[in-house]
Amino acid sequence: MHIRHLLNVLAYLIGLVSLVIVIPAQIPLLGWANWIALPVIVIGIIIGALSSKDGGRNFCLVVLLIAAVRLMLGGGII
Repeated sequence: MHIRHLLNVLAYLIGLVSLVIVIPAQIPLLGWANWIALPVIVIGIIIGALSSKDGGRNFCLVVLLIAAVRLMLGGGII
């Protein structure tokens, strides 16, 4: 049971790392960095789904939403 709480903390940490990648990717011509962040975010979502709480997973989902909207607005590349 203790491991499941640690998975939530790990999901938060992965979400923070991906957020550090996603924030500068909002600048024009740096949108390609979102493609680097997406696999990291998906790993955070999977780890968050395995935990006993939903906070880490939800945080990763919000970061995924930010990255996905930015990719859609930039046409997937820019």
